[in-house]
Amino acid sequence: MAKVFTIPVPPVVRRGRRERSSDPRYVDGQRLLVEAMKYLAQSDPVGNREAIALISEHVRTRFRMTDSPLG
Repeated sequence: MAKVFTIPVPPVVRRGRRERSSDPRYVDGQRLLVEAMKYLAQSDPVGNREAIALISEHVRTRFRMTDSPLG
C-alpha cells in the first residue's frame, strides 16, 4: 500500500473590496432593450404585446435590480 501525502494550501484571503470598473456594454445593452420595447409599443401596442412581454421578461430575469454595471 502506498501512502498519500497532502500538502494543505491556505486560501487566498483578500482584504477589502476589489476595485470596480464600469462596463459600458452593460448600460448600452439595457438601453437597447428599453428602446426596442418603446419602438414596439409605439408602432403596434396590441400586436406586439407578446414581443414586449418577452423582452420585459428577459430584462427582469437577466438584469435584476441587484445587478450592477460596476462588476
